[in-house]
Amino acid sequence: MAQVQGRDSRKEQQWRLWIRRQQESGLSVRAFCNLHALSEPSFYGWRREIQRRDADAAAFTPVRVVADETPTTACCFEVALAGGRTLRVAPGFDAATLRQLLAVLEEVRPC
Repeated sequence: MAQVQGRDSRKEQQWRLWIRRQQESGLSVRAFCNLHALSEPSFYGWRREIQRRDADAAAFTPVRVVADETPTTACCFEVALAGGRTLRVAPGFDAATLRQLLAVLEEVRPC
């Protein structure tokens, strides 16, 4: 891979791998670096640099603004039931289901 703005992406990917493996290993940084013959100061330096790069990358997230959809018809209609109850029905309702619901609601009388 080619270097981009002085960065060696292969080196960065390798350090990302080492850092992830150290975190997953449960070992201290010192023990992990000793085990894998890594420079402890380099490990800390790369960890800090990768955190900085990730923070910079996350600082600007593209967003797309879309307008709210406005309904072209009324949002609903209301049915006033006995006892001051109200039933709101959205457009596109199933008439048979609404008839059944109304029958059940009218059977139930509040105390």
